[in-house]
Amino acid sequence: MKKTTFVCVCMMSVTMCLYAQQERPVWTKEHANAWYKKQPWLRGSDFITSTAINQLEMWQAETFDAASIDKELGYAESIGLNCMRVFLHHLAWQQDPAGFKQRVKKYLDIAGKHHVETIFVFFDDCWNESYHTGKQPDPKPGIHNSGWLRDPGKLLYDDPALVTVLEKYVKDVLTTFKNDKRIVMWDLYNEPGNSDYGMKSLPLLEKIFHWGRQINPSQPLTAGVWSDYKELNAFQLKNSDVISYHNYEDEKKHQVEIDSLKKFGKPLICTEYMARLRNSTFFNIMPILKAQKIAAINWGLVSGKTNTIYAWDTPMPDGSEPKVWFHDIFRKDGTPYKKEETDFIKNLTMGTSGK
Repeated sequence: MKKTTFVCVCMMSVTMCLYAQQERPVWTKEHANAWYKKQPWLRGSDFITSTAINQLEMWQAETFDAASIDKELGYAESIGLNCMRVFLHHLAWQQDPAGFKQRVKKYLDIAGKHHVETIFVFFDDCWNESYHTGKQPDPKPGIHNSGWLRDPGKLLYDDPALVTVLEKYVKDVLTTFKNDKRIVMWDLYNEPGNSDYGMKSLPLLEKIFHWGRQINPSQPLTAGVWSDYKELNAFQLKNSDVISYHNYEDEKKHQVEIDSLKKFGKPLICTEYMARLRNSTFFNIMPILKAQKIAAINWGLVSGKTNTIYAWDTPMPDGSEPKVWFHDIFRKDGTPYKKEETDFIKNLTMGTSGK
């Protein structure tokens, strides 16, 4: 009996070692640049339907709005946008894994029809710390992202065993879509350390990169640098196959960040920019990104329940429309917030050199 147990333990140890060896390394600069050379200039928006206040309302069965996805991605296609960054949420998967993946596939089918590739986001440290399935709250008038959700947020610290669920979720989704050519990239963790989490987010950040490399999707893995958290930034830059970042500053400060990130020798993907009140606009930022073939993903496509036409720190409780929209490009009916903007974008994306 003891001998049999010893043999079993040894076999398990060998199996675990072999499994660990299957974790693929971070892409080299050569691999990353060869991949990026095959991509068009990626340009698009962080996308959630105008009918959803948060990721759960976007992805739960009862509120998944295929008609709005189709209509609103049509707006994007009409001005030459070819890439959307879309946030997922583990709770929508947890309550219905098979249905959740079917809805993701449906989204991808619609996006593909509009010639739009997708960057999916798993975790997020921004906005509301708690959440629940079912009916989501109504928007608070004039308040930016009043219903947006962290993932996993406070629940991870209340119930550390949740990490087992998160691992199953991430690996299931990655395994299902690891070779789907309509997915251009996996953004593993949005703004780790935000909401004053700081270094508390590092263990989960480490885990999701580990899980991602075990599954080894054909698409690159990344997590965008966005803050002054030096240790988090160092980990993200070291472990990302391609470098993604957020910048809501003017053209001079944005170029400074580009120059600092170019030193790593990998492709650059700007996954958040464009805040009109901060002088980060399509007019002064998008041409810079195009000239250097840096992917240009602005926050917001269609004004809706997220209320991102309002600035982060300037609520308008009466819900009136601000004179200057903070984010977003279109109204719900497809008319642009500013036609001169959409004309400018179309010229960059669909002109003689737009491709």
